[in-house]
Amino acid sequence: MEEARKSGKKMEYNRLQQKNPYKKGVIREWAEAIIFAVFAATFIRMFLIEAFMIPTSSMESSLMTGDFLFVSKVSYGVRMPQTIAMLPLVYNRAPLVGGESYWEKPRLKYRRLPALREIERNDPIVFNYPEGDSVYITPGRTWGKYDLDRGRIPTQMAEYIRQGRIDLVTRPYDKADHYIKRCVGLPGDKIEIKNRQLFVNGAPAEDPEKIQFVYIVKFGSPVNKQRLIDLGINPGELQSGRGNMYQLALTDEQLEKVKSFGDVVVEPYIAEPRPKEIFPHDPANYNWSVDNYGPVVVPAEGATVELTPANIAIYRRIIETYENNDFKRRGDRFFINGEASNSYTFGQDYYWVMGDNRHNSEDSRFWGFVPETHIVGKPLIIWMSLRNGKLSDGIRWNRIFSSANKK
Repeated sequence: MEEARKSGKKMEYNRLQQKNPYKKGVIREWAEAIIFAVFAATFIRMFLIEAFMIPTSSMESSLMTGDFLFVSKVSYGVRMPQTIAMLPLVYNRAPLVGGESYWEKPRLKYRRLPALREIERNDPIVFNYPEGDSVYITPGRTWGKYDLDRGRIPTQMAEYIRQGRIDLVTRPYDKADHYIKRCVGLPGDKIEIKNRQLFVNGAPAEDPEKIQFVYIVKFGSPVNKQRLIDLGINPGELQSGRGNMYQLALTDEQLEKVKSFGDVVVEPYIAEPRPKEIFPHDPANYNWSVDNYGPVVVPAEGATVELTPANIAIYRRIIETYENNDFKRRGDRFFINGEASNSYTFGQDYYWVMGDNRHNSEDSRFWGFVPETHIVGKPLIIWMSLRNGKLSDGIRWNRIFSSANKK
């Protein structure tokens, strides 16, 4: 057959080709092409670059609701797969049929390849939600198991959960939901917030260029809402206004423009202490708020901390969950893997993250430290941006192919 092809005998070559018992059929060719494409896409998504969409306003105005990002998984070191039995090209929920898209076993140990660069302070990072190992999946959003005890789940939804109408879903940490926040605290850093100002190691932190805080804005007369939306204000914040008063998350630039409207009074919003909701969720020892918080030291690998009844709430989840030890408390005594201990040496690095929209972000102030094991990657570029996350609301053309790594 090869000789017929080389000699230019087209008819003879076609005849031999049709009789070739090893000739691939159309179905086989398509099947092989599809399998190769799925394998290649899965490999790229698992080890190199993955696409994510930002669903909330926690990073506005740096990263907006409806921004679609490419995230590098090699920048901070490729995290090798731990959960390996799963549907291809699907994350943690199976499309159409619902339910989880993976099997928890077999499972490999945590390993990470060498990083191209270290996480730097103020880097935006993508990570697995630290409390995402036990969640309730509701139509509006996913809630952590601990949110129920802390009173953060809306009353009606919480009642459904207590009635058993919404099941608790447990997940391995590499299948917990993805979050994106700004890393403001590195291992060993001391974090403190005083009257909204973040301090790192005792010095005022460098704020992101487009950091937002909530202000109470009172207009003397009805305001044109479209005018506010044109300033980049989230339309969702304009639905809850009482009369002509709104709570608006504003950058410094937006604040000055709102003030220029005339006949307007602006007051800063100061959050009240919510010790039951705020990490470490220990009202007896900590009365912190999102605006006045800490100090707390971010754990570093190899560092040792003394354990006391006053601080055990800060470190218990690290010891018990992130580093897989058997932990028991008996009165004021602590037992780790069956042995009495009044100190603990951390087995990995941890990070402290916060959203740029400081009053509308569920971050380390609510659930604590991000373990190294949970780090996914570094955002690179915005490849698409939909207003409010809806194509029907239009495309933000000026954001397409812009950097997603803004400081």
